[in-house]
Amino acid sequence: MTGKVDEALGYEQARDELIEVVRRLEAGGTTLEESLALWERGEELAKVCRRWLEGARARLDAALAEEAEDAEAEGSAG
Repeated sequence: MTGKVDEALGYEQARDELIEVVRRLEAGGTTLEESLALWERGEELAKVCRRWLEGARARLDAALAEEAEDAEAEGSAG
């Protein structure tokens, strides 16, 4: 599951699957090929999570900047 399917994953879905991937890697007992596939999937899931978090940060920063602009406008108007 990569590409466009990953884009449709929500943050919580990607995080939960990433947790499962890490658990499987830490448990061991997989072949080298399986371990590499799990690691690659984990990297993709981490990117999805990072994109969600960066988007949330951008939205928060924009909201805070708007709030600061509103406060300045009210302060200079009075």
